[in-house]
Amino acid sequence: MVAQKTLTQNATYYTGALILQKILAFVYFTFLARGLGVEDLGKYSFAFSFTTIFSVFVDVGLNSVLTREVAKDRNKTQEILANVLGVKTVLSFFTYALIVALVNFMGYPELTKNLVYLTGLIMLLDTFSATFWGVLRGNQNLKYESIGIVLFQFLVVGIGMGLLVAGVGVVPQVLAVVVGSSFLFIYSFLEMRRRVRVPFKISWDKKLIKELLKISIPFALTGILARLNTQVDTIFLSKVGCATQAVCDANVGIYSVATKITLALHFIPLAFVAALFPAFSEYYATNKEKLARTFEKSMRYLMLVSTPMALGILVLAPDFVPKVFGAEYAAAVLPLQVLMVSLVFLFLTFPVGSLLNATSRQIDNTKQIAIAALINFLFNFLLVPKLTYTGGALSSLISTLVLFYLGIRISNQILDYDKKYLLKSFFLCLTAGLLMTLVLWLLLFKVNFIILIVLGAVIYFALLLLFRVLTKNDINDMLISLKLRR
Repeated sequence: MVAQKTLTQNATYYTGALILQKILAFVYFTFLARGLGVEDLGKYSFAFSFTTIFSVFVDVGLNSVLTREVAKDRNKTQEILANVLGVKTVLSFFTYALIVALVNFMGYPELTKNLVYLTGLIMLLDTFSATFWGVLRGNQNLKYESIGIVLFQFLVVGIGMGLLVAGVGVVPQVLAVVVGSSFLFIYSFLEMRRRVRVPFKISWDKKLIKELLKISIPFALTGILARLNTQVDTIFLSKVGCATQAVCDANVGIYSVATKITLALHFIPLAFVAALFPAFSEYYATNKEKLARTFEKSMRYLMLVSTPMALGILVLAPDFVPKVFGAEYAAAVLPLQVLMVSLVFLFLTFPVGSLLNATSRQIDNTKQIAIAALINFLFNFLLVPKLTYTGGALSSLISTLVLFYLGIRISNQILDYDKKYLLKSFFLCLTAGLLMTLVLWLLLFKVNFIILIVLGAVIYFALLLLFRVLTKNDINDMLISLKLRR
């Protein structure tokens, strides 16, 4: 059994690295948006979105299987790793060829195609880096992966900012990421060799590969569907609802600002899930009552955190988007506000999905993601031609609500938790959030938005204390998690 100290250290390292990485990435993206302009930012964002979808076809869920199997029996590390690398090497050639063929078949301009070729290379480097990190994860070591994440982001930001000052254009900006991913690939390989001391080897053991793929299929399906669900709107915007390719690129650029702000907040539920999944798995086997209480607490905490973020960004967006990203991105305000409506429900899908996976309902989880992805696709097909980036945001909102509804319906069958308590908490959080929003709206454009962010946080949490939604026990839990109290 892994020591509690090791689990705590891993969570601390990884969460801290994610927070720092997200801050660096977001700050860099704001400079990138201003430096490249709407059209080139659209090309840049599309290239990464397009190739991100195909990363699942190289990995096919093998990283998750590798980590799990190594954790079970470390003596099998070399054998499993060698065959995972063998499968990924073959799939890399076919996947990259598919990327090249599709981007040419879809008739994108030469510059966009060149960007896709480069981001395809980045995708391959990253998926092999993830494999090497998977070995260390199986050995319960996230420290060096956390260091790698931060070093990678510093390297990309450093090179990218220098290129922005030089004004060299969009292709070198992607090359900066190629350099960062190449560094991460080498660093992850060397750290794996150093910490685990596994000889480098590539194998194709048909029997073992068949066993690994049989286990990985559910992970692969979930990954493919999740990627399609998050990237399909960008793909639609790159070709639909615009008279020229330049207009399409501008639409993608505007939409990427709205989605980047939303994605920057994802580390919060991701950190929750990293801590929740093993606890959910253990409590499901040993203590159903404790599982229900832990689920309630996780849902309530995410409500407490996500509600002021969603409402605060929604009301402040008309002020801070043009000031932070530039006046040419003012059109991103409406799609961002639409995405903020879904933020609370998006956060809550994380513990719900974690609960389903921990209670051996992976297939149900995959089905739900498939339904949400299909609905997202259909609404993008209907709305993007008429509403462009706002249509993409509405499609994302609808699919998120569907995913949350389907997940909570099955959760009700798994657990006997206090639904009235959660509904009351949600209502009180919403009331506090709306009162905060009213004050911010009255002061909008009159007071600097940074001051309003601080003021909004103070008002919101003061109201939570007044309404007794935030209790002394909650504060103690937070202080303990931050290691400010024993």
